[in-house]
Amino acid sequence: MTQVADYVLQRLSEWGVQRVYGYPGDGINGLLGAFDRADGDPEFIQARHEEMAAFMACGHAKFTGEVGCCVATSGPGAVHLLNGLYDAKLDHQPVVAVVGQQKRLSLGTHYQQEIALDQLFADVSEYCQMVVHPGQARHVIDRAFKTALTTRGVATIIIPNDIQEEEAQPSPPREHGSVFSSVGWSRPRVLPDLDELRKAADVLNAGNKVAMLVGQGAANAEAEVMEVAELLGAGVAKALLGREVLPDDLPYVTGPIGLLGSKASDNMIKGCDTLLMVGSSFPYSEWLPEEGQARGVEIDIDGRMIGIRYPMDAHLVGDSRETLRALIPMLQRKEDRGWRVKIEKDVGEWHDLCDRWAGEHFGKTINPQAVAAELSPRLPDDVILTADSGSGTNWWARHLLLRDGMRASLSGTLATMGPGTPYAIAARFAYPERPVIAFIGDGAFQMNGMNEMITVKRYLDRLSGSAPLIFCVFNNQDLNQVTWEQRAMAGDPKYPGSQDIPDVPYAAYAELLGLKGIVCADPKKVGSAWDEALAADRPVVLEFKVDAEIAPIPPHIMKDQGKKAIKAALHDPELTGIATKGVRQKLTEYAEHLPGRGRK
Repeated sequence: MTQVADYVLQRLSEWGVQRVYGYPGDGINGLLGAFDRADGDPEFIQARHEEMAAFMACGHAKFTGEVGCCVATSGPGAVHLLNGLYDAKLDHQPVVAVVGQQKRLSLGTHYQQEIALDQLFADVSEYCQMVVHPGQARHVIDRAFKTALTTRGVATIIIPNDIQEEEAQPSPPREHGSVFSSVGWSRPRVLPDLDELRKAADVLNAGNKVAMLVGQGAANAEAEVMEVAELLGAGVAKALLGREVLPDDLPYVTGPIGLLGSKASDNMIKGCDTLLMVGSSFPYSEWLPEEGQARGVEIDIDGRMIGIRYPMDAHLVGDSRETLRALIPMLQRKEDRGWRVKIEKDVGEWHDLCDRWAGEHFGKTINPQAVAAELSPRLPDDVILTADSGSGTNWWARHLLLRDGMRASLSGTLATMGPGTPYAIAARFAYPERPVIAFIGDGAFQMNGMNEMITVKRYLDRLSGSAPLIFCVFNNQDLNQVTWEQRAMAGDPKYPGSQDIPDVPYAAYAELLGLKGIVCADPKKVGSAWDEALAADRPVVLEFKVDAEIAPIPPHIMKDQGKKAIKAALHDPELTGIATKGVRQKLTEYAEHLPGRGRK
């Protein structure tokens, strides 16, 4: 007898799913038996925690463009999925979650591990449905995938454990109420209104100082973004989720924007008279032009998000690539390239400043900026980069210069701790021949990343190889990003009771598991540590002992934040260090204006 659980996995396979990330529990016993009988098609990948499984599914979706899939048991297992699923929801990634439930007979009785799963998943899901009849499984699965792909969101399938073990009905009985669905979906061409395109072209053609801001929605429009930037003489800033849209070696790419951004991006935004946003929902208005400063054009495939970050003159609801292709013939090349020349000068000065910031160490502790700066020229071709949420994200954003073909992502909108490690593991499963490097703070690594090293151990034969897999851990024994936020946003000194974390031997832990562990505590050996890690024949935990007192200096300091930071510093336990190092870093910044300074 073919059980419903067997049919579910068969249907997932027909939808192209090769791996399902999850953790076992008796609420999915039927599915676990089906995975065994499926003989790897699809394959069950055992994470250490359901949250990590959901992050892996999201990471798979981000790096492949396919639907990511995860599975969890009823009750607590289902609850554990939520953070990873919200990461997918907020970053617009197609993920399907398959969740167990208590048998139908017991529902409504306050039974053990009985949770109202349809209510629990209602907000995170674009589609959430419980299968209560074997003949229903087919169309519920099909609609879940079609919905996840169409909305670029989460769909949840709930299957009671007694249904899992019933006889499958791949073709429902031909009677009133039965539905006969099919596997298949195609990406639509979404184009904006022609009159709105003309209006957008008029705005862009009239502008003298055009700034572009691109996000992950422009990921498949690299050539079109480059052509528009060339026609308009514009510079291009990149939201963090849009890091891979354009390579950083283009002279007009100003890099990141916002609190973690570059001075080149900040200068461009403050000086522009026209803003073109492409596929980005960058939310921080303080880093966008002042209202009334610039005219605006925005391209977004989601009409709900158009024109809600900055007042726009033209609202182009459509696919970025298709819209830009339709717009390009209407654009006039700007012959005055003075604006572009200034942008390229600012970009060069910014890269030079980053080099000088990274090159300055204080005593015997490693400047964390140097960790990223030393890696940047060593980045292997076709590398996939992930980052967790923390102060290390600043250095990942600013000092790693992506070349064409490199991939990069992180938790953009949710900005949660935890996904850097599972994203990297999912990327390696999807692309076993590509190098993968994750940047992780010690806080995130202690929170859940260390446990996933056990997952790496379990699949060591699959995750090892000629291409490196490196988990770079910034060990500063401080929840550093929040520490700086306390100072700058709340005006409070560091509170060691909440911010200090234990010093853990991360590299030694990796060695215990059979991975390679490398510790670097010498500022002079950062580059050689990277060389050793990149040459390793198995996954590596590369632990850098870094200075917690190096501030992630924003492109410009807001007056209110400056006052709060000064107030906090007066009573901060690390006053001497942050004052000395902060002054030195700012003096390094001002030195860019001295004669003879420039990027070599």
